[in-house]
Amino acid sequence: MCMSAKVPTVVELSKQALAENKCVVVGLQSTGEARTEEAVTKHGPELDDFVSGPRELLLKFVEENYPLPEKPESLPEDVKKISRKRHSTRHGVSFKGRVRKVTKWQPASEEESDDYSKSGSDHESNESDDEFQICDMCSGEGDRKQMLRCSCCGKLVHPECLDPPVIDIMSEEWTCSSCKQKTDEYLLARQAYMKELTKRYEGAVERKMKILEITRSLDLPNNPLDDIIDQLGGPDSVAEITGRRGMLVRASCGKGVTYQARNTKDISLEMVNMHEKQLFMDGKKLIAIISEAGSAGVSLQADKRAINQRRRVHLTLELPWSADRAIQQFGRTHRSNQASAPEYRLLFTNLGGERRFASIVAKRLESLGALTQGDRRAGPSLSAYNYDSSYGKKALMVMYKGILEQESLPVVPPGCSAKNPETIAEFICTAKAALVSVGIVRDSLLGNGKEPGKPSGLIVDSDMHDVGRFLNRLLGLPPEIQNKVFALFTSILDLIIQNARTEENLDSGIVDIKAKIIELQGKPKTVFVDQVSGASTVLFTFTLDRGVTWEFASTLLEERRKGGFASTNDGFYESKREWLGRSHFLLACEGSIPGTFKIVRPASGEATREMPLPELKSKYKKIHSLEEARDGWEDEYEVSSRQCMHGPKCKLGHYCTVGRRIQELNVLGGLILPIWTEIEKALSKQARQSYKRIRVVRIETTTENQRIVGLLIPNAAVETVLQGWDLIWDKEPNLIWVWEEETRNRMAKDGENRA
Repeated sequence: MCMSAKVPTVVELSKQALAENKCVVVGLQSTGEARTEEAVTKHGPELDDFVSGPRELLLKFVEENYPLPEKPESLPEDVKKISRKRHSTRHGVSFKGRVRKVTKWQPASEEESDDYSKSGSDHESNESDDEFQICDMCSGEGDRKQMLRCSCCGKLVHPECLDPPVIDIMSEEWTCSSCKQKTDEYLLARQAYMKELTKRYEGAVERKMKILEITRSLDLPNNPLDDIIDQLGGPDSVAEITGRRGMLVRASCGKGVTYQARNTKDISLEMVNMHEKQLFMDGKKLIAIISEAGSAGVSLQADKRAINQRRRVHLTLELPWSADRAIQQFGRTHRSNQASAPEYRLLFTNLGGERRFASIVAKRLESLGALTQGDRRAGPSLSAYNYDSSYGKKALMVMYKGILEQESLPVVPPGCSAKNPETIAEFICTAKAALVSVGIVRDSLLGNGKEPGKPSGLIVDSDMHDVGRFLNRLLGLPPEIQNKVFALFTSILDLIIQNARTEENLDSGIVDIKAKIIELQGKPKTVFVDQVSGASTVLFTFTLDRGVTWEFASTLLEERRKGGFASTNDGFYESKREWLGRSHFLLACEGSIPGTFKIVRPASGEATREMPLPELKSKYKKIHSLEEARDGWEDEYEVSSRQCMHGPKCKLGHYCTVGRRIQELNVLGGLILPIWTEIEKALSKQARQSYKRIRVVRIETTTENQRIVGLLIPNAAVETVLQGWDLIWDKEPNLIWVWEEETRNRMAKDGENRA
């Protein structure tokens, strides 16, 4: 269903790429061949329309799993057999012939053995007495051969004792009136019971057939592979490189489809994929659809030796469960000797559960380093889709504990209100029931004794941090609750990442340092030289001005309003709470997501995180007077050039950069690996936790566009880091003292000039 929802987008993007003189490669994993072959086997090679995988799956599920009672068996025609079966029960045997429990056998004593031997001799002497039996009606003795014996209960009677007397009947065929009455009653009850069973069975069959009929009438999507090929021109325009043996092709008259083999008389089934690939590389077909099973060893890049050198647009209709396999499939269109690099489009729906595929691929791509975070800048960062990280695992544990009511949720669940706790309690109950239904919450009971009607349970320790299992099980929930649970997970994840960013503990790979003005101060200083290679480690000192002037901020707001992009909440805001006797100001503009706002501050410029509207209104109040906003903005802009937001009495002094507009930044570049261990040891001695972590940064000067990549060394840690390298300090023993003096003088001078 998820794949079928993307088919219109795939068709639209494919037609757009062809219009731009490009060609298209569509990647998927499943072809739906099994469902197609089942339908062809059942209905024949000519069908009314393409096979719907979801419909066939539902039909098979109903056929094989709908609960039907056992079909009742008809009664035997021989009434005597029924009567004998009814009376076949003995003290040691049940009605169904199962042996009942009897007393355990014990060996007889000597006295019992003597009695038995005596009774045996008596039995031999009385054998003649068996020829005469007692009548059960008159209690008179008579010849056994002349008496009637009931074929059911074994009762012996004289024929003349019956009313009316019975004559001319065989003893084995006679049944007493009591047994006959009971047999008739049994037959009537049995017939009524069988009639009820038959009625139930026929009713269940009727309900099953009705469900099957409803399922067949559902408007479910067709097989995505056949649907895409049909909408993009059929097999004559689309090269199929998959592992399936046959396909459904629309009839020439336009009505119905016909199943036919992919290979022809001239091309064997083993070579059909290579033939299709060659048609694509020769430009005879400009669209190719590849699967993992059929694309092994196939190269579809814009090879300079091929006729078709159009740029490839690689669309991923279905991502594989393994990131390595996804990378391998991407490599089909991105190889050496290509005329142009491909464009990749990863398609997935807004269902929370399906993002597990993007999560897996994003995690693998991010681990490749240069592909997503290096200088080549292959594309935007995929960290937004990497949920299986340390932060994601922590967010999952926090969410689970909140849903199990072990701890309170740090954010308000989607669709709930903090002012109405009942909505939050209802969401938690619904989310808990959803997790129970997909097997995440185990040992669940409906009612835990304290609050009847509420599900309870636990989550095993191995599942508390398993993000992959959570995203996988999420697909089994209805879309509404699925998206709500996933939205809660991402909200908690965003909060944890924001807290890590605030505490400067966020590990985001290579960080780009951005500011309005970035200048390199003085000449870089060589602080270490490797004796073997002669390579050197260089200390770069930069001055950053992160501030935004009032003129720039007011112009930005005015342009948004003129262009019609500004919302009613756009404007300048003042903090409701003063910090060390001062209020803080900012400019808020609605971001790409409705309800979130980009924040621009006079001292630090544009913030990395967009602020939700409720948070904005709870912490800040809107300023309607531009004069008041201008005075506050310019005052904060000027003060932030001289001191941090903690004021002139800050414990860290000039080392503190929180809220400071003009900052000193120190970056170690050049040879790093030989001295990496010494740098780690030096940073581990720092008092502040944020100074202990090594951060790789990329910084580019705004005047000369000089780009430097290296390790960011906090100002307070520079002296400690450089103390261990004796080679340079022998030549320049006062370099540390000189660096500190130069830093203080430069910061004071720059603050005065910029103010």
